[in-house]
Amino acid sequence: MAERPRDPVDRKSDRSVDLYEIADWEVRSVFDRLVYFLYYAGQWALRGIIILLALAILVFLIAPPLVGALGAQPLFAVLAAMSAIPALVLTAYIWYADVTTQEPLTLLVGTFMLGVLFAGFAAILNGVFRGPVQFVGSGFGLIPFFGQVVFFFLIVGPIEESVKLLAIRLYAFRDDRFDAVIDGAVYGAMAGLGFATIENVLYIVQNTEMVTGAFQVINEGSGIAAVRALAGPGHVIYSAFAGYYLGLAKFNPDDAGPIILKGLLIAAVIHAGYNSLSGIAVGVLSAVYGVNQFIAFVVFVVVYDGIFILLLLRKLDAYRQAYKQAQRSDDPESDPGVPDVEP
Repeated sequence: MAERPRDPVDRKSDRSVDLYEIADWEVRSVFDRLVYFLYYAGQWALRGIIILLALAILVFLIAPPLVGALGAQPLFAVLAAMSAIPALVLTAYIWYADVTTQEPLTLLVGTFMLGVLFAGFAAILNGVFRGPVQFVGSGFGLIPFFGQVVFFFLIVGPIEESVKLLAIRLYAFRDDRFDAVIDGAVYGAMAGLGFATIENVLYIVQNTEMVTGAFQVINEGSGIAAVRALAGPGHVIYSAFAGYYLGLAKFNPDDAGPIILKGLLIAAVIHAGYNSLSGIAVGVLSAVYGVNQFIAFVVFVVVYDGIFILLLLRKLDAYRQAYKQAQRSDDPESDPGVPDVEP
């Protein structure tokens, strides 16, 4: 990390002269303490406003139809819980891969809940931009598929990955227990799990809300739940990548901006690529091999997500190896350069 820049007066001073508000600054006066308090209170207030706004969206726009649907048919909750299992398993493995100190439950749960909460931002922004972006991206309606791809890459990927990154940044990132780069991947996975969970609930309810009767709900909802179960781990993968780079940025503050942007772009491109290719791949596999579309979708998800799971695990393994090497170098008894001395 580069040395803090210093004014020429400060660099040449022998510290015999007080340079307060000449070339240096520290909290001294009552007014200094006031502005210090106002600055950090403003930061807390801004975070509170963001959370309250997300909560208002959830309570007034998202929750009412969900509560009504779940009250009328509790099986929706069961299907939603089952659809989140693969994403939960992947998140648990990423948590297990963290070789540093275990992350506290409060931060994990808090990040999960913020991932659920901030999904409302993505839902509104996606809805606002969908029409105009798809229209312009399609060449003003000439090629609809291009408009959809543009929408995925410019809106869906960046917005959804940004709100999941925000779920980490507002809470866990600021805590001293976020004390290793790899912690970013763990909290990224938790934010992705939260986002995927509420998204699964919405998809299941919206696509089966007109169905009545337990048997019919199971019959119709199980297929949607299966599709969402396959889609859910993707959110964990994307935000684990973005979270890892957020962790890297925390410990490299001089280059934090570009590092965070790199992670966000990686996550957004992988996300948008999944959305863009899934329909094409399913159609091609189904036509070429004569399999039904669900089987084709399973094959696509296993291959596509499998590639990026392996890349993510390679990154986590590289960190794990470096961490173990650093631990060995801190232990004099493990240093091969130190000869054993017989008593």
